[in-house]
Amino acid sequence: MNLRQFAQNVNDRSKGGLVIEVRTDGIAASPSEIVGKVRSGDLAAGEVLLSSMASDTRIAGADAIPFIVHSYDDALRLWNAQRPILQEALDKQGLVILYAVPWPAQGLFTTRPVRSIADLRGSKMRTYNPSTVRLAQLMDATPVDVPTQAIGAAFKDQRLDTMFTSPATGVDSKLWEGPAKYFYNVRGWYPKNIVIANKAKWAALSEANRKTVMAAADEAQKRGWMASEAASTVSMAELTSKGIKVDTPEPELRNELRRIGEKFSVESLRETGAEGNRMLIPYFSNQGSASTPYTK
Repeated sequence: MNLRQFAQNVNDRSKGGLVIEVRTDGIAASPSEIVGKVRSGDLAAGEVLLSSMASDTRIAGADAIPFIVHSYDDALRLWNAQRPILQEALDKQGLVILYAVPWPAQGLFTTRPVRSIADLRGSKMRTYNPSTVRLAQLMDATPVDVPTQAIGAAFKDQRLDTMFTSPATGVDSKLWEGPAKYFYNVRGWYPKNIVIANKAKWAALSEANRKTVMAAADEAQKRGWMASEAASTVSMAELTSKGIKVDTPEPELRNELRRIGEKFSVESLRETGAEGNRMLIPYFSNQGSASTPYTK
């Protein structure tokens, strides 16, 4: 586990001067409590889904803008544009960014072939946050709120016939056991987990320990991005082996999804204002430029 390796590296390199204990049992904090407990100092640090912070920190919602990134390199460029602006916002909340790692790209699972958005009209689409509800609305699909652990059953019970999620979630949900037989690798968006620390506790560390932590964090980010891409490849291969037809989207569908991404971007800029402009304008301006893979 990447987070445990990060903690172990810090523990080893500080020669026991700084010990990070990783808790994944939910006892220290539930997922919804982590940010608040890191802010208050009850926890020194924590890992959360970045877009889950958007209600308090609007720029964190950039992860949920669909169809504006098309590869891990794009996702990295967006993170490079987002990170300094996000850190400014989190600094006011007493938080420090350590690193972020993406989930595999969100693709499209369906029970029938899809060539264009028209084929999704009237479908029952799984939603789990305001962005996915808005996405369903733009596609004239019916939003159906289904938690991750209930996805497989929802397809079997025909409560769902369409869903955007990662291939890894499709594997975990064993979608091949139900009517979902198609997966389109549309690379819709790359949601990230972010590791944050309490600012006061961070400032109380010695300069040497802060450097040790950030060096380990940089390595964890690089390692995590590489592992995410590998997991995506492995998951799509497993879907294929189980009988799911894995395919790339038709040009018509790809162009329609791109236009939806543009609409989302405009709506996001209305909500985020100057912060959104500072992030998205450089991102779109540099779309043709190369970036160093998997680094900050």
